[in-house]
Amino acid sequence: MSPVLVTRREGAVLVLSNNNVAARNALSLAFYAAVTDALRDAACDASVGAIVLTGEGGHFCSGGDLRQLAKRRDLSVQERRVRLEGLHDLIRAVRDCPKPVIAAVEGAAAGAGLSLAMACDMLVAAKDAKFTVAYVKVGLTPDGGATAFLAEFVSRQVLTELCLTGAALSGERMHALGAVNRLVESGHALSTAIELAAEISTGPQHAMSRIKTLCHQAMRNSLGDQLELEAQFMVEAMGTDESKEGIEAFLSKRSPNYTQLRQASE
Repeated sequence: MSPVLVTRREGAVLVLSNNNVAARNALSLAFYAAVTDALRDAACDASVGAIVLTGEGGHFCSGGDLRQLAKRRDLSVQERRVRLEGLHDLIRAVRDCPKPVIAAVEGAAAGAGLSLAMACDMLVAAKDAKFTVAYVKVGLTPDGGATAFLAEFVSRQVLTELCLTGAALSGERMHALGAVNRLVESGHALSTAIELAAEISTGPQHAMSRIKTLCHQAMRNSLGDQLELEAQFMVEAMGTDESKEGIEAFLSKRSPNYTQLRQASE
């Protein structure tokens, strides 16, 4: 049987690829567990500098498997909640991973697939990719943080329209809204995401982890709370080997070597 998750390394970049091609990479409990485990292992692996999340066969993810969701009618509310939390645990794992996670989206990113893509720290998408809040078409409501992530980019009125109509947004439209970092021709999302991840992977890992946290909190914190968090992180960063290397490299007019620091800590 083929694995639900295909993994490979591109130097310091870990590529995680959804491998449910027959169902356009619909989600499963096994996939939730596999990605969550891979992210946890990557967080502890100093040789991993960044992560790319993508899908095999030309689609990122078509969302939940409706055949499996239909079976949950026979479960209690509590049992349904347990299964739903597998998805939400995955979303939290992506957001909480200390390493940058970049989505490479081709084809469909529908329902929870949209949520998963937007949970990533950055997003590379093909121009003709289709992002869809598809739940209403099958009598369901959004999950996986879809409404929270979209609300960062669109007004309440637009968000409501997207959720009530299930209308698709192209990669071009998502880029115009500011939700996509790199817009590429069809077939080039993965290679571009790997290039971006490779560039980022050479940076100072501890500083980047703190920066990721700051960026996540910035939309939710008051100015006072954000200033406090920035102050905590800055005074901590001043005492690290990373800042020592970065400042010395700048003053010496050379490139910093953060990779060497990571290797020395292994």
